[in-house]
Amino acid sequence: MKEIENFRIGLAELKSNKLRTSLTMLGIIFGVGAVIAMLSIGEGARQETLEQIELMGTNNIIIKEKNVTVSQGEKSKAAFSPKLNLHDGESIKELNPFVEKVTPQRESINNITYKSNIIEAKIIGTSDDYPYAYNSQLAAGTFFKKHHLQDYSNVCVIGSGVKEKLFKFENPINKEIKIHDLWFKIIGVIASKNVSASGIENLGLRDFNNDIYIPITTMIFKMKKYVPESNGTLNMGNIVFFFDFGNFAQNYDRTSINQLTIKIKKDAPIKKAADLIKRIMERKHYGVADYEVIIPEQLLAQKQKTQKIFNIVMGAIAGISLLVGGIGIMNIMLANILERTKEIGIRRALGATKHDVLYQFMYEAVVISIVGGVLGIITGFILTSLITGYAEWRTIITPFSILLAFVVSVAVGLVFGIYPAKQAAEKDPIESLRYE
Repeated sequence: MKEIENFRIGLAELKSNKLRTSLTMLGIIFGVGAVIAMLSIGEGARQETLEQIELMGTNNIIIKEKNVTVSQGEKSKAAFSPKLNLHDGESIKELNPFVEKVTPQRESINNITYKSNIIEAKIIGTSDDYPYAYNSQLAAGTFFKKHHLQDYSNVCVIGSGVKEKLFKFENPINKEIKIHDLWFKIIGVIASKNVSASGIENLGLRDFNNDIYIPITTMIFKMKKYVPESNGTLNMGNIVFFFDFGNFAQNYDRTSINQLTIKIKKDAPIKKAADLIKRIMERKHYGVADYEVIIPEQLLAQKQKTQKIFNIVMGAIAGISLLVGGIGIMNIMLANILERTKEIGIRRALGATKHDVLYQFMYEAVVISIVGGVLGIITGFILTSLITGYAEWRTIITPFSILLAFVVSVAVGLVFGIYPAKQAAEKDPIESLRYE
């Protein structure tokens, strides 16, 4: 009952000085809000990184063609390199026991025509393993099959972005589009994939939604050949992948590709597989680095390490806000104690113990922290919405960030409320009654 009375007295004191109480809470409110907002930015960035790496396939190893500037003395050496080609994929699958599938991609950019609509899109010649390699889901229809590859069929699967641009609300399945000078029948639509601007910039991803997929054999035998520039620079394009399709072509124009995606067997050691792939590629390309090996799993680890440092820095900045709020509580409570010295003396003279005075002021500090913490959580949601709306950053508020911010705010109130409360409890009753 005595503790309840002490709490009631402390609460009554806070109510009687609403302005002072509100000013004391401000530091906690903005501190908690800052913690939630900062952590939400970090969590949003982390989730975005995971999604972008997932698009590349965490169990994949990607080999991309690479632009290499060749000096005059190295031209003879570079001439021996066959550049990135389908035979590289065949060798990797044959010699590397960790490989499950190899998927090729060969790219070109062409005008696409449907009725009176004309757009420009990236054409990807690939195999039937592509959806498996990239965890792609179909929004409608189906992906092309092996018999389409064997027959050099004029079929295609379009991305959701292409569908929106050409067909709007029309069903594209079984419709025909003109790619350059050939007509292709649409048999499927790839579900939308979220690739952020930062993902495109930092990870070399493209906007998959604006791609059109056709059998790689159709691209090789029916579409314009890919001819590299021969000006002392080995110009090697963008992105593409491989399948076990045999030696169906001999010349460079027909076997050259832009990218290979190697799917590693489940539970196989990615690093060992990557090292073996690098040795195979180095030998086949005679030491010419006209390709780049990308390991999404390592990219993920590197990005997570960077993100962890980023979160620590942002958390420290937000923590300083809470620290400032705690100092504000202590300063205002010390001034409050000085102002209420005579009140303390009267309470002690009427029989209140040091314990009663101590807990009265402690309760005041805790109430300020709890109410400030709750208002800070609301402020955190508001700040997060503003960041998302105006800065266009992805933010995610987690239960952990809310709990952490609230617990820290209460802890700050306790820590910074103890000293002023002890100061109040230690005051001499007689000296307090004489204080003016």
